[in-house]
Amino acid sequence: MSNNNNSGSNRVEVPQAREALDRFKMEVASEIGVPLKQGYNGDLTSAQNGSVGGEMVRQMIRKYEQDMSSGQ
Repeated sequence: MSNNNNSGSNRVEVPQAREALDRFKMEVASEIGVPLKQGYNGDLTSAQNGSVGGEMVRQMIRKYEQDMSSGQ
């Protein structure tokens, strides 16, 4: 048993979704001015990286709420 409580937290349940999520992440980073690039991004701060993830969640929630209010 692993002591890492986050093990598997980055696993995508539907493998085909990985590419779409990666594209979405790059689009969000561009929108908010974070210089995210393919591959190594260790030169970015945790605040920069966290802002990308946070904005992704905000946009996904907004989309879900729009879909719910339109009855889809």
